[in-house]
Amino acid sequence: MRPIFLFLLFLFPFLAAAQHQDKVDFIRAKVAVEPMPLKKQLKGSVEYEFRILENVDSIFLDAKDINFSSVELDYNDTKYSYDGKKISISNSFVAGETHKLELRYKCLPKQTVYFLGWDDRIKGNEQVWTQGQGKYTSHWLPSFDAMEEKVEFDVTLIAPKHLNVITNGKFKTGSSNPYSDTSGWIYDMRKPISSYLLAFAIGDYKKQELKSKSGITIENYYYPHDSLKVEPTYRHTKQIFDFLEAEIGFPYPWQNYKQIPVRDFLYAGMENTTATIFSDGYVIDSTAFVDKNYVNVNAHELAHQWFGNLVTEKDGNHHWLHEGFATYYAQLTEKEIHGDDHYYWKLYSSLMQLQAGVDRGEGQRLTDPKASSLIFYEKGAWALYMLRKQVGDAAFKKGIRSYLETYQFKNATIADFLKVLEMASGQDLSEFKEQWLKNTALPIKAAKEQLEEDSESLAVWFAIEEELQKAQTVALDYAAYWEKTNSIHLKKHILDTYSGVINQNLWIKAFASDTIPIRQVISRKMDSIPIALRDKYESLLADESYVTVENALFKLWMSYPNEKARYLEETRGMVGLPNKNIRLLWLTLAILTNDFDSRNTQAYFKELGSYTSSTYGWEIRMGAFQYLNQALGLDEDSLRNLVEATNHHSWQFKKFARDLLKELLKDSDYRTRLERLAEELEPEKVHYLKTNLKKE
Repeated sequence: MRPIFLFLLFLFPFLAAAQHQDKVDFIRAKVAVEPMPLKKQLKGSVEYEFRILENVDSIFLDAKDINFSSVELDYNDTKYSYDGKKISISNSFVAGETHKLELRYKCLPKQTVYFLGWDDRIKGNEQVWTQGQGKYTSHWLPSFDAMEEKVEFDVTLIAPKHLNVITNGKFKTGSSNPYSDTSGWIYDMRKPISSYLLAFAIGDYKKQELKSKSGITIENYYYPHDSLKVEPTYRHTKQIFDFLEAEIGFPYPWQNYKQIPVRDFLYAGMENTTATIFSDGYVIDSTAFVDKNYVNVNAHELAHQWFGNLVTEKDGNHHWLHEGFATYYAQLTEKEIHGDDHYYWKLYSSLMQLQAGVDRGEGQRLTDPKASSLIFYEKGAWALYMLRKQVGDAAFKKGIRSYLETYQFKNATIADFLKVLEMASGQDLSEFKEQWLKNTALPIKAAKEQLEEDSESLAVWFAIEEELQKAQTVALDYAAYWEKTNSIHLKKHILDTYSGVINQNLWIKAFASDTIPIRQVISRKMDSIPIALRDKYESLLADESYVTVENALFKLWMSYPNEKARYLEETRGMVGLPNKNIRLLWLTLAILTNDFDSRNTQAYFKELGSYTSSTYGWEIRMGAFQYLNQALGLDEDSLRNLVEATNHHSWQFKKFARDLLKELLKDSDYRTRLERLAEELEPEKVHYLKTNLKKE
């Protein structure tokens, strides 16, 4: 019994802290942080002001693998307990008292803080940024993993003089240190937020400033060399902001709003309060806008400033209140910008995805904290779409305003939201809750009926489906339906769904439409290019769509061998999207084409291989690895880059690299080369490789 007793005695301060934490109110924090990028370390201090609501004997903070140099309570050294995850301070805290707790520390964050470009010797490539969603901010700042503790954070950041610093709140002042190559940046927050919404980004940036209709300053950051991409990247930003303020009916609740692109971000974007960080894969030119733009992510992360940041879920059981709401309002924003047809077809597309999941037995409840992103985002948005139809526009908007007013700077549950909507609408929402929130299936019939009522073009599409079902064939007169509608989305869907059976006459009509979205579908879905349509298909190489050019180049190169060199000359010098989609394809085809610019073949191979290095973003690297693996083979430098990529912080890229490495190990030649690399590279870079070498 003694070992168990000792363990419980050791654990008691942390159990007590967990039990007492709701009796302590942390009010504000003064944070000072200096990243040390070359060491991938961080040193800092934080001073918390807190009020005792009821007598307690301890307080605690979450702190992952942090080395504390001093801990002071009310400016005096104090004893503390620390287990590597939580720091606990025991004392006789009396209700009504206000205290200050100051901690000084260093840490080597295993996650959450990312240091990029500090070892590639490319000036301006250096970045430090954070991603704290979930319970991760405590890896660099002693703070609170629970979303229910909201604190007003004021942050000072120390960074190299040649870089800029962006964090939550409003920039107050900055000053250079005459004794070092650093500057201090001070930011002020005026309202409390959950710790996971605290973030910073350090890098070489310039900014564009806009003013919303209500007078809020919007700061759009960009890399100096991307000045010509500012307009298309941030296109519609002011319109998005003004629309959401009007549609939500509650003023933007923070001092300002900032958007910062970073390299190799883990997601599309993250809604840190007043400071959205997003992937620089969305930094685009005007041509790329039709292929991949930032509009939806822009609106989604901005909507979170109300839904998630102003009113925060109590815990993961109520995640719909974040992602479902942000997705819904982003869709409404796209409706405002792109029109009704775009909106309803996007709803239909997500409905089909959701139903496919249900058909596979993967349906989930919106109240399930372990539900997939598809459920929280798309099913969540569908639930709000149907709820609004049920209660009516006026009651819905009244309920949303009341919900935000009631729970601003607090936490809420799904029950809280539904209660407010019931009061606003005078309706019992228990049936809605059963159908859309607690049901693992999908009310597909009711959803399609609502779409048919709202969208004329979708009503036509459902008529096509019904006719096909009755005729039990796919051989319909699609051209007749084509002529009946002006909906680009319906026409796209006809081509997308029935490309294998539509006749040449309809393809000609599709080319004649001369609209980029329809021509994008043609480039993707026309697998066999008849000689009669070759000239028309070749015209796609000149389209203002990088996706169209990429598809057309590859299919023409494959279909007409004698014209390969001509197609390559027509597209020479094109780069494409931020992931270099056209350039990577072009290099591969140029290398594979006999007698094409043979003097430069080796240079093309070297360039393609260079894109596998950590100098480039992971999407570029992944594309280069794919082409090399499928068509040309990996040289020693690319293999080395692949081994290093198995430790990348982006889970998508890390998984890709590890899967490819396992595939290469099945080849005896690659295996021998990789065994040699395992002995040459630093131990921390080859752990995954050596683990897999031992398995076989």
